[in-house]
Amino acid sequence: MAATQRIAAGAMATAACAASLVGCSTGSDGSQEGAPGPEQGAPAPRSVVRMIGDGSTAYTGAQPHLPRPERLKPGQKPPQFVVFSWDGSGEDSQKLFSHFRKVAKANHATMTFFLSGVYLLPEEKRDLYRPPQHSPGRSDIGFNDEKGITDTVRQLRLAWLEGNEIGTHFNGHFCGNDGGVGQWSVDEWKSEIAQAKQFVKSWKTNTGLRKAPPLPFDYDKELIGARTPCLEGQKNFMKAASELGFRYDTSGVNDQVWPKKREGLWDLSMQLVPFPGHTYEQLTMDYNFMVNQSGTSTQGDPDKYDYWGDQMRDGLLKGFYRAYDGNRAPLVIGNHFESWNGGTYMRAVDEVVEQVCNKPEVRCVSFRQLADWLDAQDPETLEKLRTLNVGEAPRRGWASFLSGHAAPAPKGVPGAPAIGR
Repeated sequence: MAATQRIAAGAMATAACAASLVGCSTGSDGSQEGAPGPEQGAPAPRSVVRMIGDGSTAYTGAQPHLPRPERLKPGQKPPQFVVFSWDGSGEDSQKLFSHFRKVAKANHATMTFFLSGVYLLPEEKRDLYRPPQHSPGRSDIGFNDEKGITDTVRQLRLAWLEGNEIGTHFNGHFCGNDGGVGQWSVDEWKSEIAQAKQFVKSWKTNTGLRKAPPLPFDYDKELIGARTPCLEGQKNFMKAASELGFRYDTSGVNDQVWPKKREGLWDLSMQLVPFPGHTYEQLTMDYNFMVNQSGTSTQGDPDKYDYWGDQMRDGLLKGFYRAYDGNRAPLVIGNHFESWNGGTYMRAVDEVVEQVCNKPEVRCVSFRQLADWLDAQDPETLEKLRTLNVGEAPRRGWASFLSGHAAPAPKGVPGAPAIGR
């Protein structure tokens, strides 16, 4: 979300909004839209509210719409997981955050939104950000204004209440050799992570919007995973994240095989899928398709927009079916809220979500939900699944391949029988 796309400040939300937590916004003329009740189609207000810190965040109970993960039964075919994720999530004049929230709801999906912390920091408070190896107040993606922060917080609130995950894309998005994240130490990563959390936990203080409703989660507990800028700095980030209690990372490049843990984290990196018209494979991210189509230009030849979007859509679908009909490895897709090449990649993602998320045995989930499911499985089952190569289905079928009698899950862990049953 480019800083230049942010528009002027909006009016302050009212105390009635704070009471309901959801569904309140303020019009440009100061009128309340949807107050005091929730907006049409929004989740019901939460009955348990415990403010945290300055009230930027709040504990409101367990997150809604998170199914309890269950262990595979002997001989059971694994579901096909698909993760749609978004780097630098924020709401600007393009309204892509709100759009893909609606796409997810319409197609029985949840997604992961990686928030850039500086999107909740006003431009006039930029010096509060102390980026590693850079001067205070420096950011390669800018900061935000009151309206941009208000709109972004509203989308984050509704997204979480709908079962989506809020991760982090950190702050200043520094890439390359001039103090980029690839050069950061473990301690510098810890500083960056702490600041990303702090900007979320103190957006009310930093904006003065003290009567606005809080984010309905404790970000210290909500934040369990991330993707690094430009996929750089993964090694030291994972060391820092492991020490801080994160559960997964998605900053690398993998083949379409079942994931395993590194540094105590699930490695849920994006993957390589067929690239229609080429002999090589392509990473499952809009930016990489763009670079291999129009180079560094984000607005290439308009006559090729439709073709380029179709090429991305078809590549992702080829990767999906290769797993769906093969080893059932989770498919991880990464994107940005951008209108590169006329928005053709956003259209491609729309079409992929619609085509795959409504199929039998498919679960379009967040990284949190995928990590929960992996943690619930018998380690021997996962080890066996990892013996399947890209697109390889069990020769004698799933019933035979996973016919072993797995050890029961201990009570009290995900996937275990409920106590007393």
